[in-house]
Amino acid sequence: MWDEKFEAMSTEEMQAFQLEKLQETAAWVYDKIPFYKKQFDELGVAPGDIKAVEDLGKLPFTVKTDLRDNYPFGLCAVDLKDLVRIHASSGTTGKPITGPYTREDRDQWGECMARTLTSHGIGPDDIVQNAYGMGLFTGGLGFLLGADTIGCTVVPSGSGMTERQITLMEDFGCTVLFATPSYTLTIAEKAQDMGVDMRELPVRVGSFGAEPWTVEMRTEIEERMGIKAHEAYGLTELMGPGVAFDCPAQDGYLHINEDHVMAEIIDPVTEEVLPLGEKGELVFTAIQRRAMPMIRYRTRDITELKRETCSCGRTLLKMKKVLGRSDDMLIISGVNVFPSQVESILLEVPEVEPQYVLIIRKKGYLDALSVDVEAKPEVYELGEEKLKEVEGAIESRIRGVIGIGVKVRCVPPKSIERSEGKAKRVFDARNM
Repeated sequence: MWDEKFEAMSTEEMQAFQLEKLQETAAWVYDKIPFYKKQFDELGVAPGDIKAVEDLGKLPFTVKTDLRDNYPFGLCAVDLKDLVRIHASSGTTGKPITGPYTREDRDQWGECMARTLTSHGIGPDDIVQNAYGMGLFTGGLGFLLGADTIGCTVVPSGSGMTERQITLMEDFGCTVLFATPSYTLTIAEKAQDMGVDMRELPVRVGSFGAEPWTVEMRTEIEERMGIKAHEAYGLTELMGPGVAFDCPAQDGYLHINEDHVMAEIIDPVTEEVLPLGEKGELVFTAIQRRAMPMIRYRTRDITELKRETCSCGRTLLKMKKVLGRSDDMLIISGVNVFPSQVESILLEVPEVEPQYVLIIRKKGYLDALSVDVEAKPEVYELGEEKLKEVEGAIESRIRGVIGIGVKVRCVPPKSIERSEGKAKRVFDARNM
């Protein structure tokens, strides 16, 4: 669903629209949510002080602990009877993050996801296989909303039962796949085991998200599946997937649905707002939600913003593809390391599979990183001497690119646990 009114709106018109919605939202949360009233009052700012879009910087930040401290509905601005759905994060590190929606919120989410899928070349004639989990996690039902809004035929397969996923693709003639990137690779691997050539199936495009993934992984998926792979970015705290999306240009940037969320980049230490083009922490403000609008939510994602008319015709603000979060960052021998940096290097090595884990251990007073990566079957069969050669080459490459010493181990094919959702790539063995 191409929405030219907003997706190709001039900067001046967009900022005028944003200001109106920001003023409404600031007044709404101040009146409806005691937490935000207290935060505003402590800063000495009132909703009426918002006179220009730049005044967004006067408002308080919201961080993840604020959501957990107010679990489950302390940040909800409406009565529970006015909600039509409640999503939540996995809650693997404490209380989950809740995402309540009014009917209006849900419809807006569907609109944002419809824009996302349309930009990926998906239309009403497509048969869509939705291999995201259908539950509290926003992914599965968020993608379903977008596909329903467009009018696609949806096969809600859910995650898991990978052999069945492939059978459904064959039998139903599915043309689109929704899944996490890591689970997509699991599907491709299982298809190979079954003797099914994914490149011969009708599936032509995939819309993927829910975890950081590199350009190299996108290339790997496209080659193995014979499809065009696209990205949908989102957060449970904002709406779920649909916050930003790539387009056919695939220039390393994603379009932000900025009529629904305003974006800023801040210095994560000083909290100073940075100009376009500078790298820092991504901050979002929801300006149309009613159940739980987020004011200046600190995502911990590290990226940069720019504004230009894209070759696809969209004028929406663009954010550089996110390859890591500040809370995913590892500090090894004083060097900041993102798992995606290691992934990029591994996917350049033809002797290994895109299946790996990073293991952090203690080495004296410092943290040390080791990497287990699966060797391809034909390489593993060549024996220890060949594996040592590959391990040494990867270690040298990581040292040269990232600047740290790591221990690499080529492990047997299919020895690393496969993902049916978000992949777990980092294991902390420091206390083991």
